Amino acid sequence: MSGSNLSLLLHLYYCLCCLSFGNAFDTITSSTPINDSQALVSNNGVFRLGFFSLSSSTDHRYVGIWYNNRGVLEESVIWIANRNKPLKDDSGVFMVSDDGNLVVSDGQNQTLWSSNVRNPRGVDVSAQILDTGNLVLKANGNTVWESFWEPLNVFVPMMRLSTNVRTGEKVELTSWKSSSDPSTGSFTSGLQPLAIPQNFVWNNTKPYWRSGPWNGHSFTGIPNMNSFVLNGLSLVNDNQGIFYLTLAFFNSSYLSYVYLDPQGITRQRFWDDEKGNWTTYDSPAETECALYGTCGAFGICNSQKPSICSCIKVSFRLSLYPNLGKNVFRFFEWIFGPVSGCGPGSNKTSQLQITTRTNSKCSESGNSCFLKYKPYGHFDTGKVPGEAVMPKHNKSSSRVCANCRGSLRGCATKAIGSFVPKVIDFRLVNVGEEILKIVTCWCLRPKLAAFAAPKAAAFGTFGVLGKLLDGKEIAVKRLSSVSGQGFEEFANEVLVISKLQHRNLVRLLGCCIEREEKMLVYEYMPNKSLDAFLFDSTKRKLLDWKNRFNIIKGISRGLLYLHQDSRLRIIHRDLKASNILLDEEMNPKISDFGMARIFGGNENQANTRRIVGTYGYMAPEYVFRGHFSEKSDVFSYGVLLLEIISGRRNTSFYNNEHFFSLLGYAWKLWIEDNILALADTELVSKQCCHQELLRCIHVGLLCVQEQANNRPSMSMVISMLNSEITDLLSPTQPAFTAAFYGESLPNNKWSINDVTITNTEGR
Repeated sequence: MSGSNLSLLLHLYYCLCCLSFGNAFDTITSSTPINDSQALVSNNGVFRLGFFSLSSSTDHRYVGIWYNNRGVLEESVIWIANRNKPLKDDSGVFMVSDDGNLVVSDGQNQTLWSSNVRNPRGVDVSAQILDTGNLVLKANGNTVWESFWEPLNVFVPMMRLSTNVRTGEKVELTSWKSSSDPSTGSFTSGLQPLAIPQNFVWNNTKPYWRSGPWNGHSFTGIPNMNSFVLNGLSLVNDNQGIFYLTLAFFNSSYLSYVYLDPQGITRQRFWDDEKGNWTTYDSPAETECALYGTCGAFGICNSQKPSICSCIKVSFRLSLYPNLGKNVFRFFEWIFGPVSGCGPGSNKTSQLQITTRTNSKCSESGNSCFLKYKPYGHFDTGKVPGEAVMPKHNKSSSRVCANCRGSLRGCATKAIGSFVPKVIDFRLVNVGEEILKIVTCWCLRPKLAAFAAPKAAAFGTFGVLGKLLDGKEIAVKRLSSVSGQGFEEFANEVLVISKLQHRNLVRLLGCCIEREEKMLVYEYMPNKSLDAFLFDSTKRKLLDWKNRFNIIKGISRGLLYLHQDSRLRIIHRDLKASNILLDEEMNPKISDFGMARIFGGNENQANTRRIVGTYGYMAPEYVFRGHFSEKSDVFSYGVLLLEIISGRRNTSFYNNEHFFSLLGYAWKLWIEDNILALADTELVSKQCCHQELLRCIHVGLLCVQEQANNRPSMSMVISMLNSEITDLLSPTQPAFTAAFYGESLPNNKWSINDVTITNTEGR
């Protein structure tokens, strides 16, 4: 053989050796086990799998995974296979066994640990340590086991701590027994499948610490959440019954992990390259109040006071309104009174008294009921400024009195109201990426066919509005079972309006969700809705110019608040006369936020394929292209303003030969310089208001211009109405001003009545 050929063969042999070594570097098979002197290293060099001893117990050998060349092992280990059965010497082997499992065995071939999966014989099985530190066992290329499925006390990036609400299966952290003993400790940490998940730490089976509910960005009970997990933590709902926490730092070179220490405290470490060691963040459990049940059942914990524990001094009385007949809703009100069985060391069942207006004592035939609740943990009033955290009531609550005359059916075991300011028991519902907090659960009798007809106030998107007959000014809005909209809009309305407070917005007092029954409880508006006056030839006479101008300005102030001044930027999307309610002094209040859309800080416009709103009030860019913005609401406001002045519906011209809408009629009069003819004859007869009338009509025409960019903002509208802007621009032609526009409307399912419509496209 020539020298060149020999050289070539040696080169090929060298390459094959390198290739073989490369395959074995992070992978083992049944034919390539590793012994005490060997190790696997992940492809990126960050993680190492092998045999090790802790400095405090050199006679114990473990098989585990740790950060490669990153400080002492006690701080670098992320997973151990044989945590409860250490090897006594260096004779151990880590391998893929004949049955396809990963096993740790000693010198006598005794199995100390196994992955314990079932693989059919004869399949190709291998295990690889990934760049994430996850050890993955595969059979014929399919993953059958992962070390991330059986974590110890460490939560590393890309790992998932999960809970399956359907099967009860969980992936949790389990603490070491001590800092020098990695065997199973007393504490576990994982997600608790409540209405909205919280992270809990348990001491054996008892709750020890809780994170508070997840608000979409962080856990509300951890004040230093941002620094604790930086920006890498997220909670995910896969919509298949599984919730999981995961870490994913933006910079993959950033080495950090969260761990549960032997005392049940959750901490975080990160690697400091400059110092060459691990740095530990402080625990989120900064005070005694962070620990579960420090002050006993129904106790109040305030870490800012010298004596941190006190008892709750309020409970709840349920007031029942008189029996109004089987088809009339009873309204239940939570009132406060004393509680028994609370405070430090208390672990017994507490008793909450529910009493009727007669203040009868509870008896088998009486009007009162007592509810017994399993003890809550204490209530922490010192976690987050302006916010306290309260655990949810236990579903196993039971009535003590068997006979309560049926008055509490469907609500006796419902949520009980607030114990401390700004803290309420709540039900939670997913609305897209938002979490809906139903602020008060008003217990209304479920499964009723209708409200009492004599008190029916109006018909809205969700059905009937009614006033309860107890003397209180309360209105109940019931979700119609035949409505084209449904629970999503109902939930959206609560989500939006519960965050808003303005004198020109209707105030939401509470809600009820009982099986298929869904209701909203509002402040009662004795004068009902604007359309009841405006489009009734008799009642319209009660709307003089002073009232109409006050209504016009009030609606504009409410819209400005929604668009600019509230802590949320909200587009109403369904502004119309029937959604303007009038109080006893005829002050307007915007209602019905079922179609409202919350805008982000940098959003100015959004698109949708699902067109919702009311025919005659929707802006052209929304009807034809699905674009909506603040200027869409401005268009609706302009239509409403012209309706208020004219006393005519925009859609009353639908069959008119010359005008498709009120806007077309107004534009004709504007061109002919006869715009005052648009006004209601009741107004024109009074000379004093002509200038204000003309200005309002002018503003209305500016609001309904075809191009959204030409329309004024609501702040400009208010300035123009208040004559702060004296020189008004000339309006351009409004949208929908000729009959032929009707032929170009898309073929959607609308109604020309004053009814909200919905495009039939899928969401």
